[in-house]
Amino acid sequence: MEQILIVEDDISLNQGLCRALKSENRQIISCMNLKSTREQLLCGSVSLVLLDINLPDGNGLDFLSELKITDPLCPVILLTANDTEMDIVTGLEQGADDYITKPFSLSVLRARVNTQLRKQATSVHTALFQMDGFVFDFDQMQFRVNGTAIELSKTEQKLLRLLVENNGKPMSRSVLIDRIWTDGAEYVDENALSVTVKRLRDKLGAHDYIQTVYGIGYIWEKKHG
Repeated sequence: MEQILIVEDDISLNQGLCRALKSENRQIISCMNLKSTREQLLCGSVSLVLLDINLPDGNGLDFLSELKITDPLCPVILLTANDTEMDIVTGLEQGADDYITKPFSLSVLRARVNTQLRKQATSVHTALFQMDGFVFDFDQMQFRVNGTAIELSKTEQKLLRLLVENNGKPMSRSVLIDRIWTDGAEYVDENALSVTVKRLRDKLGAHDYIQTVYGIGYIWEKKHG
């Protein structure tokens, strides 16, 4: 279930936001100050935060910096007054995902909230790959095959992510080398990719999934037959 945290000290606006954003499969959490907001977040992360900049017990921008350290993937939309252009710039530089200026249309706010939630769902989806007993969580760097944890090197993780994010599409050797070894090395031994592919196949038991496309490169695709 989606959880939206509204941090706004104007009671009537806070209540209006709660009503406007309420829907099935969505929980709205209302806070009037930073103290109650911090206490709420100790109970667990939320799907999105609507954050007023000027709050009775502190500056919303300072809290934004805190939040982006503890939960960098949580989308934050700033609620700002007309005359706070510098606050908007500062907020975006500190990691806010969007802003909306008071007074605002509730329908526009709903659209912006839904856009951020869709983006978040997409990013979470691309970071997690599941197929036939393989579970790869690239954000947490956890890789399991039929429930067994597998340790992968950074290079193996890069290769695996490129292959599964392009599931069913051949990746050329040159593109894989360019994207995996991005440390500015002028020369990468042509065997480095072959060795990494072999290690990855062996560790994951993925010989029927990481396939060689002769004359091109490699593909993540289940071998048929």
